[in-house]
Amino acid sequence: AHMAAILMGSDDLTTHKASNKQPFREFDQFNVANNNGRLNATWNGCYKTIQQCNNILANYQNATGDPAVINQIAGEAYFLRAYSYFWLVRLHGDIPLMLDTHIWNPDNLKVSRTPKETIYAQIIDDLQKAEPLMADKKLGSGRAGRGTVKAILAEVYLQMTGYPIYDETKYALAASTAKDVIDNQERYGFALLNDYADLWSRPGYISNGNKEEVFALGFQGTFNSYNCFMGIAARSGEMAGWDDYMCEINFYNQFPDQYRKDVTFMSEWTNASGVTIPWTQFATKRPYYKKLMGDKQTFATNLDQQLERFAETLLIFAEAQIMATGDNSDPDALEAFNQIRRRAYGLNPFTPNASVDAISITQRDVIEEKGWEFAGEFCRWFDLIRLGMLEETFAQKDPDDLQPLTDNPRYFLPYPQVDAQINPNLAK
Repeated sequence: AHMAAILMGSDDLTTHKASNKQPFREFDQFNVANNNGRLNATWNGCYKTIQQCNNILANYQNATGDPAVINQIAGEAYFLRAYSYFWLVRLHGDIPLMLDTHIWNPDNLKVSRTPKETIYAQIIDDLQKAEPLMADKKLGSGRAGRGTVKAILAEVYLQMTGYPIYDETKYALAASTAKDVIDNQERYGFALLNDYADLWSRPGYISNGNKEEVFALGFQGTFNSYNCFMGIAARSGEMAGWDDYMCEINFYNQFPDQYRKDVTFMSEWTNASGVTIPWTQFATKRPYYKKLMGDKQTFATNLDQQLERFAETLLIFAEAQIMATGDNSDPDALEAFNQIRRRAYGLNPFTPNASVDAISITQRDVIEEKGWEFAGEFCRWFDLIRLGMLEETFAQKDPDDLQPLTDNPRYFLPYPQVDAQINPNLAK
């Protein structure tokens, strides 16, 4: 729910218009106060991860044991530090770059903001250092392998092509890096699943994930440990859910009528009396994300938090390739794009089908397809910001959806109040 909140400015996520959802509404309406409790989870979580990674990276070369195990741990530390900074820089812009927190220094409480360009350079450096240290494949759910590192590096390059970096030379790097992952998917342990619905089925205790998961958090699904995916946050009040997040009306209405839409959304619900209620008659009058509900009527589900999927690597390649080459009919880009489209219609993703296959694609086509594929998965916000499409989505909002409270939306989130109070260099 925290991730849904901080990315609620995108058009695929919204929240209850009343109830106790004010912290969520602030994000959806671009009016986020720095004391909003939802800010802390990602900020604190990322910096705690960075601190722990710094400790490992400062000491691993002096560790004793199996060199392959030690190198793998170090590689994952480089990766997790890079991945944490990638989230922070996209959410907050200029942020403190801290690489030596393993040494106590009171000056760390007065650290200044580091320019975004420097943060991105550090992310790339960390990922490049991680790659040779790691095994090709992930060693389990929640772990990362060399393929994970390459896939994220491709995403980093693509993000740098637009706002606020605007380095279009990175299109070629994004394309070549993503293509390496695609061409060596078996080596890295990745694959596009045949059935979209299989992504959201997680039987058993601590999922081992699936081959489409490039990087994910696997959960036990137990209440007492809070080691769980809170699927109840995605459920409607009619289903005894929390109504934390659901879909905006226009995004849902524009979503193509296809198999993927049926898997993605809870557009109607049959109550205990056998009465079927369409989403237009839900209390919120919004459709909900069925794929994110899990299989339990509590928040203690073991649904994976799929942070990165191989499907995104395919679409990153498709977009970057046509932008780097100027060829909207590039056969490799088209095949990557069409695999996603075929599966969306319930077809075999690897068998050409003239009824759905595109013969030419634009960047906007890829972004639109990516929006449908990753609806509600905390992905679309970053594309809207990167390509300057945010104001365009405002204009398309349904009048009944929450509207921005400013004509000049803030693309970056404020720093949490506590940190800004401790460190005046973070006040802004």
